[in-house]
Amino acid sequence: MKIKVTAESEEVVFSSEQTTLLDRGDIDGLKSMAVKNSRKKVRLCAHPNVEDHLHEMFIVHTKDTYIRPHKHLNKSESLHVIEGTVDFVTFDDVGNIVGLNQLGDYSSGRSFYHRAAEPRYHTLVITSDMLIFHEVTNGPLNRADTVRAPWAPEEEDFSAVSEYMENLAVNIERYACTEKQ
Repeated sequence: MKIKVTAESEEVVFSSEQTTLLDRGDIDGLKSMAVKNSRKKVRLCAHPNVEDHLHEMFIVHTKDTYIRPHKHLNKSESLHVIEGTVDFVTFDDVGNIVGLNQLGDYSSGRSFYHRAAEPRYHTLVITSDMLIFHEVTNGPLNRADTVRAPWAPEEEDFSAVSEYMENLAVNIERYACTEKQ
C-alpha cells in the first residue's frame, strides 16, 4: 500500500494522511492484509481516531468472515459495496429473519448502497470470495452502543459459528423464496 497508515491491530489501520486518497493498489494491499490475519478481515479507517464524529472505513472481508449479528444504538450506518456480493440480513429481537437485501458492486446489477437508521439486529453474509465496502457511521466510538445478538454465537466458538452459518444459509434461502411469492 502506498497510503501511510498506523496499525491499531492486525485488523484495524488508520490513515496517517491529512487527505486520504485510495487506489486499486491500496485496496489490493488491504485484501492481502485480510487473507493473512486470523479473522480474515481488515478495515482502513479514513477518520483520524475513534473520537471523530464521522467514521469512514474501507473494509475487506473474505467469504468465510463471520459477523455476529448486532445492532447499533444511537447510530445510523451506511455501506457502499465496492467489490463483491453480500446478503445484508436483518432480524427481529429473537433471531427471525425480517429482511434480506442482496447487495453487490455497481456492475453486479444489485443494489450497491444500503443505509440503516434504526437499531435492528443485522449481519453480513458474504457470497463472493471477497467483499470490499465503504462504511460510514457517526462517532465517536462507544462500544456500549453495539449490542451483540444473544441468540448468535460468539466469534471464538468456531463449531457453533459453523452450525449457525449453515442454519442461517438455509433460513436465508427460505426467506428469499417466500419473498418472491
